[in-house]
Amino acid sequence: MKKLYHYLGTVEVFAAAFCFTLSCLLIFFAAIARTLDHPINWSQDLSLFLFAWSVFLSADAALRADRLVIIDLAVLKLPPASRKWITIANYLIILVFLLVLCYFGVKLSIFSRRRVFQGIPGFSYSWVLLAIPVGSLLQAITVVVKLKTLFTQPILGSGAASKSPSGS
Repeated sequence: MKKLYHYLGTVEVFAAAFCFTLSCLLIFFAAIARTLDHPINWSQDLSLFLFAWSVFLSADAALRADRLVIIDLAVLKLPPASRKWITIANYLIILVFLLVLCYFGVKLSIFSRRRVFQGIPGFSYSWVLLAIPVGSLLQAITVVVKLKTLFTQPILGSGAASKSPSGS
């Protein structure tokens, strides 16, 4: 299971980087084409699609690598056991939020299935909106792995407990 989780993370980082790079290149070439009086009408829609997917996939990659913004000034002076339980509480709040986001993201995707892009006929806007529940579900899996790690690891001294669990 750990190998599958690691492989999923690797694919996810590659997909996020690919989507972001392609989105940037598409916007760049569309600007050049517009300057040459040959606009690419579908470029903005496709770059929006790619950017949405890159954002949600990158958010999970950042969560996996413990690279999200953290303000731990308030809990640094607490004992390690207190910090551990505050971290668990934070992850539980995040998990509830992600599951709600996943639920409503699916509903929004289904509701928007008939909406199409103006520049790309036949391409449903639901494909963009599916980034919300898919990204939220991937992040929820990451949070569950981190919670499992927190519950199984012993409470260490003040130096080691200040780091967030990696989940790997």
